[in-house]
Amino acid sequence: MQNKMAVRAGISQKLLKMAEQDPNIVIVTSDARGSASVEKFFEFFPDRSIEVGIAEQTAVGVAAGLSLCGKKVFVFGPACFYSARSLEQVKNDVAYSGANVKIIAVSGGVSYGPLGSTHHALHDIAVYRAIPNIAVILPSDANQGAAVVEELLRIDKPAYVRVGRNPVPFVYDREENSFHFGKANILREGKDLAIFATGEVVWHALEASKILESIGIKSTVVDIPCIKPLDEDLIIQIARLTQKVLTVEEHSVYGGLGEAICSVLCRNYPVPTEIIAIADEYPITGKQLEVYFHYNLDFKGIVEKAQKFMRRIKFGKIHTRD
Repeated sequence: MQNKMAVRAGISQKLLKMAEQDPNIVIVTSDARGSASVEKFFEFFPDRSIEVGIAEQTAVGVAAGLSLCGKKVFVFGPACFYSARSLEQVKNDVAYSGANVKIIAVSGGVSYGPLGSTHHALHDIAVYRAIPNIAVILPSDANQGAAVVEELLRIDKPAYVRVGRNPVPFVYDREENSFHFGKANILREGKDLAIFATGEVVWHALEASKILESIGIKSTVVDIPCIKPLDEDLIIQIARLTQKVLTVEEHSVYGGLGEAICSVLCRNYPVPTEIIAIADEYPITGKQLEVYFHYNLDFKGIVEKAQKFMRRIKFGKIHTRD
């Protein structure tokens, strides 16, 4: 197996395979065939492929209508537009109506890199978490992306699936058992610190955990692909074990995974928690990994932030539970 693959490629390949068995699967795109990697779907199933052009609002409305006629619709397009420009249609036509539409939002986070803040999607988790009746999912690699497709075809409800653009290392050896709706996955175990991560920074969290172990800090790493619904029971269980929590996400520091976990722990089992995310600012312009480095989202930055967090606790600046 190759070492890297774009998550969007894993999703499109799986969807093409599933469409051979299910004639109700339909794709709608907004001038995004190439960026979504669905050219082959258009080639093999032209009668189930709809291109609306640069019109995300139209794409969502068409998808909702097809869904209410019994189709299983996947909308593909840039996350920056499907979490802003077409948000009203998502809220009303899809979520409010309970339409079985899956929005596959590609090039999320900062994966558009040098195109800058207009093309970044760093508010989408916050926005979609606040809309009732829609799931929020961030696969960590191509295998998990494929597993998400298979699982969502079993679930008759709306979903927002955010993926990146660039090839990312594999976290999972295969797609089997890498995704279960509403559940998180424990990837490494340790009693000193919990690291909860989502999306394409999960690999960085894993690598950081290995480095931390080499310097005496054993951490539990949890992949949270499903931010809504959230696996609250596992989060509380891990917090009880480690007494210290670090969260990592390619998203604004506001409204994302970190604040979702803080809400769970505040209500159930408060422990010291540190959020690693994009600061409340328009991010620097650069390649995705350059932005990761600047905001401590790469494995080196996670190690550095974790060490500082542990030192503050050790010297009494943050108190753990008795």
